[in-house]
Amino acid sequence: MLADTKTHAMRILAIDPGFDRLGLAILEGDASKPILIWSDCVEPAKGEPKERLAEVFSSVQKTIRKYKPEMMAIETLFFSTNKKTAMRVAEARGAILASAGSEKIIVREYSPQTVKLAVTGYGNADKKAVMTMVPRLISLTKKARLDDEYDAIALGIAALANNYPHPD
Repeated sequence: MLADTKTHAMRILAIDPGFDRLGLAILEGDASKPILIWSDCVEPAKGEPKERLAEVFSSVQKTIRKYKPEMMAIETLFFSTNKKTAMRVAEARGAILASAGSEKIIVREYSPQTVKLAVTGYGNADKKAVMTMVPRLISLTKKARLDDEYDAIALGIAALANNYPHPD
């Protein structure tokens, strides 16, 4: 049986969720040739939680409207010992998922281990290993990036590597 030669360059919005910092990346292509279209780190202004969450929602919504991704990839929530931090990240994830829902975009979730495995080959790799491998896997423009932005790019690479067949 011949392999299907028809390919589809998927466009993905990858998000490393956070309350203080939100990593965003738009990637396109497939696992063999991921292309970074855009990435950034959003830092909501200090203030009331509802205002910060509104900024998270708005930033994601604007990104979806501008870049028109077919899918959103978001990291699953992992529970740390700091319950307050975990709750704030969960709230930010809620704002992110609400943005996806309002824009009717498909959402897929990936564990930190899945992302690390896809990018470094080792599911328990540390942040430094991920940040070292990302520029080896994808061409990056020269600019300063926070670890949240690297995490979003890594998540996008993992999403392209683990993407289900695209329905045409």
